[in-house]
Amino acid sequence: MNLLSSRTKLSIVLCLAVLLPFFFAFAQTAPTDERKQLEEELAKLEQTISQYEKDITKTQQEKKTLQNQISVIKNKIQKLDLQIKQGNLMIQDLNYQIKDTEGSIEKTSQKIEDSKEMLSVIIRNIYEQDRKSSVEVLLAEASLSGFFNNLMALETLHTRNQDLLNEIKSLKDTLEVQRESLDGNKNDLVQIARIQTLQKQEQEGVKKQQEVILEKTKGKESEYQKMLAASKKRAAEIKSRIFELIGVPKAPTFGEALEIAKYAESLTGVRPAFLLAILTQESNLGKNVGQCYLVNAETGAGVRASNNAKMARTMHPTRDVPPFLKITQGLGRDPYKTLVSCPMSFGWGGAMGPAQFIPSTWNLYDDKITGVIGKKPDPWNIRDAFIAAAFLLKDTGAAAQTANSEWRAAMMYFSGTVNTKYRFYGDSVMAMANQYESDIEDINKGNGN
Repeated sequence: MNLLSSRTKLSIVLCLAVLLPFFFAFAQTAPTDERKQLEEELAKLEQTISQYEKDITKTQQEKKTLQNQISVIKNKIQKLDLQIKQGNLMIQDLNYQIKDTEGSIEKTSQKIEDSKEMLSVIIRNIYEQDRKSSVEVLLAEASLSGFFNNLMALETLHTRNQDLLNEIKSLKDTLEVQRESLDGNKNDLVQIARIQTLQKQEQEGVKKQQEVILEKTKGKESEYQKMLAASKKRAAEIKSRIFELIGVPKAPTFGEALEIAKYAESLTGVRPAFLLAILTQESNLGKNVGQCYLVNAETGAGVRASNNAKMARTMHPTRDVPPFLKITQGLGRDPYKTLVSCPMSFGWGGAMGPAQFIPSTWNLYDDKITGVIGKKPDPWNIRDAFIAAAFLLKDTGAAAQTANSEWRAAMMYFSGTVNTKYRFYGDSVMAMANQYESDIEDINKGNGN
C-alpha cells in the first residue's frame, strides 16, 4: 500500500496548484467612470466654493451699503447651494466606496472559507498518514526509494499546511481592515448628512435675512442705513432673546445662557461666545434629528416621541446603552421615558441634552463635573451641559482662544477629527461665535461696561 493514495496525491496537487496564485489577489477595484466623474466634479466644486468665499469676504470688507449687503447674501446662498450639491456628490461617492468595500469583504470571506476547506483536506490526509507507523509504511512499499519519496511528500504537505494557516491569518487581517474601512465610510455618511442639515438651515436663514432687509428698506439705501444704525441699540433685546436649546423643558434667555457660559469660562478658559455657538449648532442638529425614547436595551431600538414610529438604531447597544442606564439610574430618571436624539439616515442616535453628548463620552467627564458642582451631573441640566461641553472643548485646545484653536476644537467636538470634508461645521461655528461676540459687546455697551 502506498503512503499516499492516488486520490490523496491528486488532492494535494490540486491544493498546491491553487494555493499560491489564490492569495494576495486583493488589488482594489479600479474606480468606475462614474466615480471618477464624481471626484472630478467634487474638485471643481471645491474651487468654485473657495472663490465664492473670497468674494463674500471681499464684499464684507467694503463699505456697508444695501447693495453690498444684498450681494453678500446672494453669494452666501449660491455658496450654500454648491456646498449642498457637494454634499450630495460626496454621499454618492461614499455609497460607491461602501458598495466596493462590501463586495471586497464578501470576496475575502469566501476566500477564507475556501482556504479552510483546502486546509481541512490537507489536515485530514496528514492525520490519516500519521496514524500509520513507519514499519507499516515501509512494509507496504515495493521499494525503499518509494518509501523515502512518500516521506518527502508528507513533509511537503506539512510545510504547505503551515503556509496555508499563515495565509488564512493574513486573509482575516485583511478582512478586519476592510471592515474598519467600511465603518469609517458609514461614519462619514452620518457626518456629511449632519453637515447638510446645518447647511440647509443656514440657507433658509440667509434667504429669510434677505427678505427681511428688502421688506424693511423697500430697496432704498437711506432706509438701510437707518436700519443699520438702529441695530446698534439692541442690548435689551439681545439679553431677553430666547436661547433655544434642545432637550431642556424651559429654554433660557440669551442673557441667562451667557451668564452660565461665563461661569464655564472661569472653570475652563473657553470663550463664552464660542461655547454658545457650539451649543447652538448642536441644538440645531438635535432639533432636526428629532427626539426618541429607548425601548430595547439589548438591541438599542427605540421610538420617535412625536408619533411612536419605530427607530431601529436609537442607541448603540454595547457602547452607549450600559452607561445610559447607569446615568439615568444615578439621576433617578426612567431610561425608557428620557428623551435622546433619534438616528439619522446612517449611524446611531442616543445623544443627550443640549450639549448632545453620547452616554459613553459623558461618562468620561462625569467625575470631573462632579468635582466642580458637588453632585452627580445631569446631561439634561443646562448648567451641567454647558460645563461638560466646556471641559471637552478645553481638552481639544479651545482655551487658547485663537481662531485656529477654536476651529480645530469645534471640528473635534463634531467628529473627533479635523478632516476638512467637515469644515462647514467648524466654519459655521466660528461665524456664529463672531456674531455672539458682537452681541455680547452690545450687551456690555448697553450695561455701560
